[in-house]
Amino acid sequence: MEIFKKDRVLQTSKDLNQLVNDFSAYLKNANWKVQNNTQNGKAILQAQKAGILRDIIAADRALTFVFEKNDDNINVHVGVAKLLQNLGITAIETILLSEIFLVIDVPEIAWTDHVENGLLKQLEQIAH
Repeated sequence: MEIFKKDRVLQTSKDLNQLVNDFSAYLKNANWKVQNNTQNGKAILQAQKAGILRDIIAADRALTFVFEKNDDNINVHVGVAKLLQNLGITAIETILLSEIFLVIDVPEIAWTDHVENGLLKQLEQIAH
């Protein structure tokens, strides 16, 4: 299980801009907040799912997709922004405040891994 970072190589006939725009549209239709930037054969896309718990705890956590054009392929690197910082915050919250944060944050990190895998599968379908 790749928890902290996932790498994929996509073989696609789509150019980088089209792939990023199509994936961004998919995420927006699924109610994700999305921002992206494409320049010189590279693109960065950040996506964040809104929710009441996300607004209260680890509010700046977002999935980050880095796309890089490489010959006929597009390399994709996926990770969670601020994950290690949020793990540290969870530990401090648990020690100082309450075990409730452990019950909320650890499952959220596991859920994020599940969501990343699902989004990568969707990205692979969009690429084809």
